[in-house]
Amino acid sequence: MINKELVIVFVKNIKLGKVKTRLAKTIGNQGAFEVYSELVKVTEEATKGLNTNVHIYFSDTIVESQWEGYFKTVQKGKDLGERMKNAFAKGFENGYERIVLIGSDLPDISSKHIEISLETLNKTDVVFGPAEDGGYYLIGLTKKHDFIFENKPWSESNLLEVTLKELNSKNIKFTNSVKLNDIDTYEDLIASKFYKSNLKLQEKIKQLND
Repeated sequence: MINKELVIVFVKNIKLGKVKTRLAKTIGNQGAFEVYSELVKVTEEATKGLNTNVHIYFSDTIVESQWEGYFKTVQKGKDLGERMKNAFAKGFENGYERIVLIGSDLPDISSKHIEISLETLNKTDVVFGPAEDGGYYLIGLTKKHDFIFENKPWSESNLLEVTLKELNSKNIKFTNSVKLNDIDTYEDLIASKFYKSNLKLQEKIKQLND
């Protein structure tokens, strides 16, 4: 294998009532479904521009119509931490040396963010893309650090802070990349460039909520 870099994308299967549940409280399940579908397209676009191997990990079942021609599989594990840990383990087992994992609901993600993170892994052990809500939208590793994914406050606002403290205590070098905002609430949605520039999506949300 010449290319030692891998990008893993975690995708939630787009099911009504299962995606963007906090957002759904304001704009309804169908509205949240439409928003998430558009966000996945943004992620798909960002990964298409990459000159590296990309593996797609779906939450439940493989969707053939998304990421056509890419390696696709299903996440394994009882919580997000275990699923990420298993995905990284598989990547390292397959001989990759720099692995970056991203989610699929970021309105501003671009191939540049991912490329910079992969590059950063030449100089550091761990890289994070911090999210505005205190979590992270991207994590990159040069070797397995299982503790990063164990006993963590998933979906809590101190996730990244707790994780970085632990890395510090173990003297593991890390770097934080660009901070981006994901879309969890209606306020996040209407403030985003992604939404303001997507007239078709605005129209759909309006029709659904009229």
